[in-house]
Amino acid sequence: MTRNREVEQHQPAHHAIIAGSGSFTPKKILTNDDLAKMVDTSDEWITTRTGIKTRHITSENETTAYLASEAAKAALANAKLNHKDIDLIIVATITPEMVFPSTACFVQVALGATNAFAFDIAAACSGFIYGISIAQQYIESGRYNNAIVIGAETLTKITNFKDRTSCILFGDGAGAVVLQRSDDKNRGVLYSSLYSDGTYWKSLNCQAYGSRHPSSKKLDDPNKVYMEIKGREVYQFAVRRVVEIVNECLKKCKLTLDDVSMIISHQMNARIIESVAKRLELPEGKMFVNINEYGNTSSASIPIAFNECLKHGKVKKGDLVIFAAFGAGLTWGATVIRL
Repeated sequence: MTRNREVEQHQPAHHAIIAGSGSFTPKKILTNDDLAKMVDTSDEWITTRTGIKTRHITSENETTAYLASEAAKAALANAKLNHKDIDLIIVATITPEMVFPSTACFVQVALGATNAFAFDIAAACSGFIYGISIAQQYIESGRYNNAIVIGAETLTKITNFKDRTSCILFGDGAGAVVLQRSDDKNRGVLYSSLYSDGTYWKSLNCQAYGSRHPSSKKLDDPNKVYMEIKGREVYQFAVRRVVEIVNECLKKCKLTLDDVSMIISHQMNARIIESVAKRLELPEGKMFVNINEYGNTSSASIPIAFNECLKHGKVKKGDLVIFAAFGAGLTWGATVIRL
């Protein structure tokens, strides 16, 4: 296992607070009954194994940059900021607009954020947390004032809808937050920890097209253009790692679960989330779940879930929340934030 450098709890001169939140999902809905017409499955089979009932899917013309831009616009409006106030745009995605340039550059144009520099990160389902930690460093240094961190995915565009073990899982969407420099020592990102272990890359992957399988060479297996997931392996890894990293956050920040208002996990599978909650001995309602409506949206799932929590009053200013994720790489991470 590769241990990435931990961001220790400290008292910086500036704090990175969440000043705004937004999300966007396509209007088109794909239900379990719809999938049952495409592959050998049923609503009961899918619901029992994943907790998913519906997922939002993009139309042909809805791209990752479009979803990301709409979520970012909503977050900017929520933060009451002008597009010219933004210094940095980070897009976490494994379904980019194209090989290059980065999806974040397309978002910059869509927002008119001419003062911002922009780049993508590819950490799969953990990408949004990686992005939060990166933006935190820029803001706490005092160099920049406002950053938009976006998780955006169009996973259904790389989903094999003939494979019932994977096509039932994924949906499309985007979520975003505005991180802002503040001198309020009682708010902001308190602690972040990131991990990766590339030895298990085969557990979750999409192999084409890259330098290993270039577009100029015929694939030995045409299904390499689609996502591949080893469900049982991922389940075991995910539960263990998410439990470990939440406990690490509590220990490093000298907190107990009673201090935490909500744990917002990547929405990978309802059974995984339930297993994590059980092992942590969480009281009902302290682990947010919305996978039933959206499916697994990878890097977008945490910011979409967080935005729902805010809209429905499940978390509010002053509350302590933990974001936790596990994804391809393998990657995992968590961050503790005082709203």
